[in-house]
Amino acid sequence: MPQLPFKVHELSVGQLSARSGAAVSALHFYESKGLISSTRTAGNQRRYTRETLRRVAFVRAAQRVGIPLAVIRDALAELPDERTPNREDWARLSEVWRSELDERINQLVELRDRLTDCIGCGCLSMDKCALSNPYDNLGEQGPGARRLRVDRRTTDPAPAPASKDDTGAGTCTPETP
Repeated sequence: MPQLPFKVHELSVGQLSARSGAAVSALHFYESKGLISSTRTAGNQRRYTRETLRRVAFVRAAQRVGIPLAVIRDALAELPDERTPNREDWARLSEVWRSELDERINQLVELRDRLTDCIGCGCLSMDKCALSNPYDNLGEQGPGARRLRVDRRTTDPAPAPASKDDTGAGTCTPETP
């Protein structure tokens, strides 16, 4: 990682990219979304203050834990005079984001646990399919994998027979054309 002399107070986009690990295109995107800002030289080149390094680190850390950019931007906008976030800012904001992240984690764990059942039987119309049929609306059409059925001979094909395995979950029986 290239080191910058302490006397350098402004960074080019290339220097900021090298020091922060963010691609130049990502830095331009962050700037377009109001997460960071730059000034322009007489030659219209972007220049960033050294403090922008901490701001980029803040944005990237928040992104890694799944915080949307709009939420990050709003959090940065709340800082007085749009100053660079410090340790206390991160602690306060991460505490606010913690409950949202915990809820998202719980949803993903539940989805993961249901996903195994769905793949195990191959039926996408189980009574609790979290992927494509969360309220079993397709169950009213009969047993079997309603969305996987391919029968172009009729517009209202007869339902495929379904059997029960020893877990009680419906299993799909392949259709014959």
